[in-house]
Amino acid sequence: MVDLYKSSGLSLTWDPGEERIIFGEGITPEEYQPEIRRLQDIKDVFYDASQAYGMSNLYYMYRGVSVDEDAPIIRQAGLRFDLTVLSPGTIGGEYVKTAGHYDPYKPGTSVTWPEVYEVLNGRAHYLIQSHFPGHPDQLEKVILITAKPGDKVLIPPRFGHVTINPGNDYLIMSNWVADGVSSLHNPFQQMKGGAYYELQSEEVPVFVPNTNYSKLPALERCSVTTMEEFSLITGLPFYSAFKENNQAFRFLTHPEEYNAVFESYIDELACS
Repeated sequence: MVDLYKSSGLSLTWDPGEERIIFGEGITPEEYQPEIRRLQDIKDVFYDASQAYGMSNLYYMYRGVSVDEDAPIIRQAGLRFDLTVLSPGTIGGEYVKTAGHYDPYKPGTSVTWPEVYEVLNGRAHYLIQSHFPGHPDQLEKVILITAKPGDKVLIPPRFGHVTINPGNDYLIMSNWVADGVSSLHNPFQQMKGGAYYELQSEEVPVFVPNTNYSKLPALERCSVTTMEEFSLITGLPFYSAFKENNQAFRFLTHPEEYNAVFESYIDELACS
C-alpha cells in the first residue's frame, strides 16, 4: 500500500494489488471507478505497434476528486482536480506513457487552456511540444521535464504533452485544470505519438525521433522550475495550495491574462 497523504494533503492510498486508489472518509471523485486507458486503445502511439502486447491496463484516471465540503468551492472557481496512475513497465521496449493530448482554445480568446501537474509517487518525464499553427506535423519546440515527488510542472498554452513513467514504481500524479476542458488526442494519434519515443536501455534511456513529423527540433532536457506566483512550489501539495487560497490557480481559468508569465516560464526553464 502507498500512503499518499503526505504528498497530496489528502487521505488517499494506492493499493497496487487491486490497482486502485482508496479514498478516505469524506473524499469523493466524480466516479469511484476510474477511466482506464488500455493498450488496445492507444497501441498505435507506441514506437513499435507490432510489439504492443503483454500489458492490458496502462493507466487510470480519476476525475473531479475533492473533499465533499470543498466541492462547491472548486466548482465556483471553475476548476477540476484529477488523479492519474501510470503502471510501470515497457511496451515493445518503450516506457509506459499516456496517449498524449493538446488542449483546445478557450472560447473567445486566442489562448489554449493550460494545465498543471504534481508528482505524488514515482518519477515522471513530461514530454511537452508546440507546433506551428495549423501544422501539427511541424514542431516549433520540444522539451523533456524530469519530475520527482513534490515537483510541479506547468503545461503552458500552445503545448501538448505526453507523460512517461521511466521508473519501476507506479507513477501517481494529481492535476488541476479548468472544469469542462476536453483533451484533443487526434494530433498525437495522427502522428503516431509524440516527438520522441523513450526506450529502455541497459544504461540510460534512449530517445528516438518520431519520423512522422516533417519538422522536428532537437530535444531540450529541462529541470522543474518553481513558480511561486502560480503556487508551483516543491513540497506544497496542490490541494493544500488551493485550500489556502482558492484563487491560487486562477491562471488556469483566465489564461488570456497571463500570456507574459507563460512566455517567461518557457524562457526561464533550465535546459540543456
